[in-house]
Amino acid sequence: MAVNFKYWDDCVDPLDMEAMWKIPEVNLEWLDAGETRGQKVHLSRDPDGQPYLTQTEMKAVVEIIVSRHFHLQVDPNMICAIAELESDRQPLSIRYDKKSKDTKLGIMQLFPKTAEWLYRELNYQSYEVVGNPDLLFRPFVSVYFGAAYLKWLSNFEEKERNEEFVVRAYRGGTKKATHKSTMSSWQRYLSVKESFPSRKCFEDGLSQNVSMNDASVTTTSSTPYTPPPNAGDYTYWDSMASPEDMEEMWNNPEVFKEWSKSGEKKGKVRFSQDEKKRPYLSRIEVKAVAEIILSKHFSTKGLKPSVLCALAELLSMRFVYGIGPNAGIMGLDYSTAFWLYMELGFRAYKVDSIDDLTKPFVSMYFGAAYFLWLSEYEGRERTPQFVVQAYIAGPKNVNFQETGPMWLKFEEALSYFEDIKKYAFSFLCMISDSVELFSRK
Repeated sequence: MAVNFKYWDDCVDPLDMEAMWKIPEVNLEWLDAGETRGQKVHLSRDPDGQPYLTQTEMKAVVEIIVSRHFHLQVDPNMICAIAELESDRQPLSIRYDKKSKDTKLGIMQLFPKTAEWLYRELNYQSYEVVGNPDLLFRPFVSVYFGAAYLKWLSNFEEKERNEEFVVRAYRGGTKKATHKSTMSSWQRYLSVKESFPSRKCFEDGLSQNVSMNDASVTTTSSTPYTPPPNAGDYTYWDSMASPEDMEEMWNNPEVFKEWSKSGEKKGKVRFSQDEKKRPYLSRIEVKAVAEIILSKHFSTKGLKPSVLCALAELLSMRFVYGIGPNAGIMGLDYSTAFWLYMELGFRAYKVDSIDDLTKPFVSMYFGAAYFLWLSEYEGRERTPQFVVQAYIAGPKNVNFQETGPMWLKFEEALSYFEDIKKYAFSFLCMISDSVELFSRK
């Protein structure tokens, strides 16, 4: 990539930097990180070296842009949530769109032609973006044009539009604002918007949707995605899994028994739903998915299906669309899955967008790949306790003293899928490495 930023000062003008320093939360965060006023401020980096904005920084940029240019006519929380979903707050994010044969850029993932149209036709001219699409990699510029586009969508065709229309149109275009293809984006948006202010941001960049120190992290109190109004139609397995994977599911005796008992038919198998019409996998189904993925793609690695099932239980409560900002049953963020796909060669399933991670087999595949990568993090064989906690919180946030309660939660989830006593899974045993959750060749 021709564009690269090491410091905030590389992508923000001095006046905007001064505005950032004046925000108390940013000031405190930067000083705590060792930054000094009057000197260049480092951008945070993920393991792949890509810069990203912390949630505090993201919120500050949005608040400055909205108050300066839009007189609070665009919801800052909406902008923050969309940036989270579209780019994981990465200013250099790029995504190629097959249908339009064009590329979306920046934190707000805008097409350059959209920004140019806003500039020329609607007179959003605070930044000279025409003929200079690289400006969209700059956080303030991207947020400015993203907010302008959201404002336009809110009055599309001179009709006042509700929040759902605006969010779904931003993701899929105005013609897809009411199409089922953008429904999952709306569901994820609702959860992200609700959780954004308090959600932790981990400095290793592979941020997961929970913090090891967050008291809300339990298998009972986490808030799943809230379905939009009138979303009562069933979600079908067959629309979220390949014919080959569906055949494998039908060939599983336990799944066959469960589906037959529920009256399911080949070609139209419904997901179970809770009382709020949110689709989820039964424990039999999630175990079958794990077994199929491991046997087909990781048969020599010795990873147990029950370990992946326990993580799914803990991170997503087995909800199809996941819990919090990360999609899918394995609670993996899109940037991590894409990194595994592009850099490490895990390509049995494609991840063209975050929507792909709502598919159970895709989510389980990349969850298994990430788990195995963590098992040899930094070239060292890691303990099961480290791997599980690193998966949940990020490898740089493992602290055995502070994260003990979460490990016990994992043990509890594991007990749903196997006899935990059979393997002597006690907390102290795992610290001393006397017992393994998975074997290695």
